[in-house]
Amino acid sequence: MSTAKTEIPQANTRGRVIVASLIGTSIEFYDFYVYATAAVLVFPKLFFPNADDVTQLLSSFAVFGVAFVARPLGSILFGHFGDRFGRKGTLVASLLTMGVATFLIGCLPTAQVPGWEFWAPALLVVFRFAQGLALGGEWSGAALLATENAPRNKRAIYGTFPQLGAPIGFILANLLFLVLNVTLPADAFAAWGWRIPFLASAVMVVIGLYVRLKLVETPAFQKVVDQGEVSKLPIGRVFRTSWWQVILGTFIMLATYVLFYLMTTFTLTFGTTAASLDAAKAAAEKAGKPMSQTAIEAFVPGLGYSRNDFLLMLIIGVVFFGIFTLVAGPMAEKYGRRKSLLVVTGLIFLFGLCFVPLVAGGFVGAMAWLIIGFTLMGLTFGPMGAFLPELFPTNVRYTGSAVSYNLASILGAAVAPFIAVALWQAAQGSTWLVGVYLSSMAVLTLIALYLSKETKDADLVAQSS
Repeated sequence: MSTAKTEIPQANTRGRVIVASLIGTSIEFYDFYVYATAAVLVFPKLFFPNADDVTQLLSSFAVFGVAFVARPLGSILFGHFGDRFGRKGTLVASLLTMGVATFLIGCLPTAQVPGWEFWAPALLVVFRFAQGLALGGEWSGAALLATENAPRNKRAIYGTFPQLGAPIGFILANLLFLVLNVTLPADAFAAWGWRIPFLASAVMVVIGLYVRLKLVETPAFQKVVDQGEVSKLPIGRVFRTSWWQVILGTFIMLATYVLFYLMTTFTLTFGTTAASLDAAKAAAEKAGKPMSQTAIEAFVPGLGYSRNDFLLMLIIGVVFFGIFTLVAGPMAEKYGRRKSLLVVTGLIFLFGLCFVPLVAGGFVGAMAWLIIGFTLMGLTFGPMGAFLPELFPTNVRYTGSAVSYNLASILGAAVAPFIAVALWQAAQGSTWLVGVYLSSMAVLTLIALYLSKETKDADLVAQSS
């Protein structure tokens, strides 16, 4: 790996790079989180109406996890085109794929409609798969767009802008769900209100396409083209020449993924579950759907907040995610990516051991739990936009960074909500096993970081394999 500091000629203006990398990931993550929120709030009953409450939730989470199975395939597909034909066109294709899939989910009949008992959940799986396929190619392309256009010694700072799309997308998705929950009666929201966030994504996709179509190719990739070093089969080449970096990158991202999906999908389930069996029975009676004996036996207590209240708490926490994502860039530039992430991952390990006392602290403890978790999320997620691409040479950088990022999604994000719910139930409503799970994943990431090298001074233009 070369460490010479070749100055990158500026093919795109700084403003265009920042906006294009930020708006695309914001839209992609908005679409992704719209599903994640609906998977907890409405999809269990709309698409799995004949199951008990626990099975409904687990079935919805299983479909949620389908996207993470698709993401590595998306990283191979879009990585192939990104490394062979360029970053710009590939980013346009990934955005279109996500937008169309999300819009179609908003048009989908539910399993409560006669004749759609099978097709509704089946098509939901297909569209969720397409979402995962698109996000599998989006993140890496946006990160490369930012870092391959960045001035010398500012890659980590530029790399935080595509990362900022995650908190922005989450806030937009959940604010819209919150507004709809407040303004619409429960029956109207369940009947058609939940569709609005999915259909609204079409407007944002048009804006994102407009911005991205104005881009020109990144200087680093253009140099690969000019020198005739474009890889004909990037996936084969990356595993032949950079297989160790793929393994390291996967486990470097592991704790980040587990932390985020625990702090969003799992906490929304845990936070909005009744705090006692009596409260759960009363809520079910009020809704006109008394709890079955199976549901009573399977019940485990949560925090007992209303959906609207806890969504607002989550949004406040994600604001800290966004703030500390931006803080992480200058830190990684000053101290190095590896050193910064070693410290933050160590703090994630300690945070997992503090779940029980924080959750037991009432509203203040719950808010502290969310704020600390999302602060750590920003600090660990921010440097990844530079660190993962810097592990790979230019002609396989799209594929290598995308495969690492999305393999981590299978090991971390895809199973995290499912494992967390199972551990929460096994501990009879306590979160101590969930915290141990997070700390264990942090240990694996610490090992990967220890085995990796600092990439701060890597030359993104000169690298090739």
